[in-house]
Amino acid sequence: MALAKLILVMLILGLVYLSISGRLHILGALLALALPFVQRLLPFILRLLPVARLFKQRKSATGQNSSNSGNRSRVSTAFLEMTLDHDTGVMDGTVLQGEFQGRSLSDLSESEYIQLLKTCRSQDGDSARLLETYLDKRFGESWRADDTGPATDQSTEGSGELTRQEAYAILGLEPGASHDEIIQAHRRLMQKMHPDRGGSTWLAARINEAKKCLTS
Repeated sequence: MALAKLILVMLILGLVYLSISGRLHILGALLALALPFVQRLLPFILRLLPVARLFKQRKSATGQNSSNSGNRSRVSTAFLEMTLDHDTGVMDGTVLQGEFQGRSLSDLSESEYIQLLKTCRSQDGDSARLLETYLDKRFGESWRADDTGPATDQSTEGSGELTRQEAYAILGLEPGASHDEIIQAHRRLMQKMHPDRGGSTWLAARINEAKKCLTS
């Protein structure tokens, strides 16, 4: 952009100089000589314009996708590895052990969700809390009509301390992220997962813990 402005200024100054010096007719002669070449090259230039525009669009899209590729949180428990997309708020996850090991949560049936939840409640409280968060996020309160077990306590009691690696994963950041990036990621996640906005008390606490771990 700066180079284009410089060239434009030089052309204007050149025209002013030729006009003052009475040599403007030289420019006219040069244009007359160049006209046949311009006429021959014009179709080729016009064909290149859509290609250049398409290349620019693809480059822009690639840059956008690249900047958003890390915009995802990951929370792991004994039974689940859950991901949360910061932009859409969509959650999904994978079962790490047990009867449904290797299955994606989005592929489970309603009865399988309840069976998995019973297993998590009996063996790992954090996994049960995380699965309830996923079910609330995806189905609202409707899934609880089929839930015959007691709701899991959503407090953070029993949750182990986070490692820095886990904290980075929860906030969707790469190790070494700056203080400002940590604060922004925390704010963005809390806007989606705060209990007052339909989020989970337990998961919100983990997000706060991740921020504290990385900024203290």
